[in-house]
Parts: sequence; C-alpha cells; structure tokens
Amino acid sequence: MIKQSAVLAVTLSLFSLLAHPAPVFAQEAVVAAADKEALFTSADPKLHANKQVVYHIMRDLLEAGHWDQADRFLTERYIQHNPNVASGRDTVVAFFTEVLKVEKKPIPEKLSTPVAFVTAEGDLVTVGIVREEKDPKDPSKTYTTTWYDTWRIVDGKADEHWDSAVKQ
Repeated sequence: MIKQSAVLAVTLSLFSLLAHPAPVFAQEAVVAAADKEALFTSADPKLHANKQVVYHIMRDLLEAGHWDQADRFLTERYIQHNPNVASGRDTVVAFFTEVLKVEKKPIPEKLSTPVAFVTAEGDLVTVGIVREEKDPKDPSKTYTTTWYDTWRIVDGKADEHWDSAVKQ
C-alpha cells in the first residue's frame, strides 16, 4: 500500500508539472578553455594557417589595436556582416581607430579574450567567446552567454566576417 501511494504521489506530481510547467531558468555557465592558444592550432596545415590568421586578428588587431598591420590579416574588400560597420578593410580600420579610438598597446604574448571554442572547416573559422551580461530582470546579477565571430579566409587573409552583433 505504501509503495502504491508513493507511485501515485510521484505520478500526480509529474502530471502537475506537465499540466502547469514551471518556467525553467537554469543554465550551465559558459567557460573559457584553459589553453586558448591550443584551440588555434590544427594538424591540418590549411586549417592551422586559417586559425592562425584569426588568432592574429583577435590578438594583434582587436586586443592590441595594431590596425596599422590590418593589411597582413584582412583583404582589401573585407566583407563585413556586422550591422554597425561597413565593408572594406580601410573602413573597418577607420571604425576602430577613428570612431572607437582604439589605442595601440603592446601585442600580448597570449590572447586575453575568454575563448570557449574554435572550429575550422574549409575556409571558415568560428570562435566562440565567453560573454558576461547583466540579467535584465535583476541588474545586480550576471550570466554568461556565447558571442561568436566567423571569418572566411581567402589566400591567407580574412575576406569576410560574421558575428552576433545587432544594430547599436
């Protein structure tokens, strides 16, 4: 009898959850890889070269602001799918140096951006970046999510870029 009562109680509880599901707000935190530099390598020479272009874009250009070296890593036509920046290497350089006024810093030995993963397939390299955001329902709290950037590499340079940006 006790066993039947327990089964009935569990069944009723499950039915109650299905009939009136409570909102689920659980999340596994997004965490950075322990060895980010290793993510930008590959046993395949072509994929390795493509990942290295992206590594230098992130470290040398985006983190250290060495936009004077953009021609080493970006094609002249550099197609930009971010809705806040127009296409073209010169336009992107001007955006970072003149609009955002990014100042040049020494190029760090290692990338400081918290990278969760890097994938490369053919001419595409995608980097998943850990991003911490304020909780819109409680600004005293934060949560992690994933930002991504994808580049198409053509002849050893980034020729096209996508990210998850929205209009500012």
